[in-house]
Amino acid sequence: MPSPHPESPALFEQPGPIRGFLRSTLGKILKWSLNRKLKRFLDSTNAPHPIQREILTRLIHKNRDTDFGRDHGFSGIQTLSDFRKRIPVAGYDRVEPYMARVRQGDIKALLSDRRIHMFALTSGTTATRKTIPVNDQYLDAYRAGWHNWGVKAYTDHPNASMRPILQFSGDWQEEMTPSGVPCGAVTGLTARMQKRLVRGLYVLPADSGRIKDSASKYYLALRLGLTRAVSLIIAANPSTMINLARAGNEAKEDLLRDLRDGTLNSRCKIPADIRASLAPQLASKHPERVRQLEGILGKSGTLYPKDYWPSHCILGNWTGGSMGAYLRQYPRYFGNMPIRDVGLIASEGRMTIPIEDNTSSGILDINSHFFEFVPNGEDPQTPGATFLEGHELLEGREYRILLTTASGLYRYDIHDVVRCTGFLGKTPLLEFLNKGAYFSNLTGEKISEHHVTRAMERALGDLGLESGIYSVAPCWDDINPHYGLFVEESNFGGAVQAQKVVARMETLLAETNIEYASKRDSGRLAPLALKRVPNGFWATWDRERLAKTRGVAEQYKHPCLITTVEFRDDLAQRGLIS
Repeated sequence: MPSPHPESPALFEQPGPIRGFLRSTLGKILKWSLNRKLKRFLDSTNAPHPIQREILTRLIHKNRDTDFGRDHGFSGIQTLSDFRKRIPVAGYDRVEPYMARVRQGDIKALLSDRRIHMFALTSGTTATRKTIPVNDQYLDAYRAGWHNWGVKAYTDHPNASMRPILQFSGDWQEEMTPSGVPCGAVTGLTARMQKRLVRGLYVLPADSGRIKDSASKYYLALRLGLTRAVSLIIAANPSTMINLARAGNEAKEDLLRDLRDGTLNSRCKIPADIRASLAPQLASKHPERVRQLEGILGKSGTLYPKDYWPSHCILGNWTGGSMGAYLRQYPRYFGNMPIRDVGLIASEGRMTIPIEDNTSSGILDINSHFFEFVPNGEDPQTPGATFLEGHELLEGREYRILLTTASGLYRYDIHDVVRCTGFLGKTPLLEFLNKGAYFSNLTGEKISEHHVTRAMERALGDLGLESGIYSVAPCWDDINPHYGLFVEESNFGGAVQAQKVVARMETLLAETNIEYASKRDSGRLAPLALKRVPNGFWATWDRERLAKTRGVAEQYKHPCLITTVEFRDDLAQRGLIS
């Protein structure tokens, strides 16, 4: 007798009649409420200009009596022109002295709020993690953005609505400030704040962010999720998705044994209190589910999400910037599951809300913060720089995005480069390209991470290959300066295929970057060269980088362009390049 298809409800646990009724009723109420909010947001895109000005006016008025507000003359700001004259564009360094006082408990140094729920820590992709105060306005904007994203995704994929959700969140209490305020990942706080019935949809417990060992977190997610019809997976970084899929296949025998016996592998590094709280749930045995999974395994020899979760399951993760190399691997693990970009979102705040599958482009979140834009290529901190509001952007042009937020950031340069892909009403649709800081410039070629990732994506497509982790980095040589493509020895299936990728990327870099082509033609740059590193190198390198910056694994973005020549020199000295 053939095994049931993964779509079959018989494969999964079903809620009891009372819980099912309550969930159905709650679902209808939530859907009505959230649909109204989504409609209001979509309607607001027809008039972004007054909404944005109102947000700016409210922030200036509310915080005019803070120390930052007095130091920067907030009481004298009446117009946008006044605001721009008194508050120059700056990075985090400007606000850090005030932020340090807030961490000590002196909230009035920067904010007019009575309390701070926590400090969101940035992901650690830069040298030092920043602290962003999470106040009521931050939480309201954060939740509204996710609600609008989720309702639109469920509207487009109704089969996934009000079904189990697997979301990877971080620890909101990684550390404490001197004044006793938690610092960590805001996803952990919002998970704990969810109402019980809503929380029941989630596979992982609210405090799963405290599980520091990634392999153990993946295993627990699969142990709990294999018996549920997971219909939405949220993990901002697609590398998390791939690692989850691979982890399930690699640990399939252990998972089947645990499902059969009602146990949890003792090798899982899970805090004792979390393990104890899950004990009743984990004690349930699932022999029928095991037989079904064994049937799948007998046919395919592997066990991937496409085999055990419904095909309507939405994958919520980043798709822009350097993510293309990961996305090419999705069909192997996830089949044809729909992919919805989660939007340009950081600890500092949400910037876009995607409303369609398979694109990183999203609506500017005009109800969250006040936004300004600078044409890419202009330095926003120099006199004469051009500053635009969202409705003033031009389709097809690239911009640096600046944020003014309720968390005390004013004209904050987050160094993100976006492209305007069109408009919804009068509100721009934006796609993330790269971090503005990720440029390399040996001889004037100005290679960006976007150039690198686009060239790699096209090269892989042309050659019909997949890629593991890689980076391009400058290699200084007094005679032949050049760029190197640093890949592990087994990447692309070996050196022969890797050389084909290098040759194709060289052509594509010249096509997409006229300055690179010019420097190559003039001989000032030598061709892109293959640099092979030992297998497993990148996992170790990323882990060490995360440890150094105290970053969050789920939010970490591996840099596909490394901008310092010291990187190659260090590897050469250690004998790690072949």
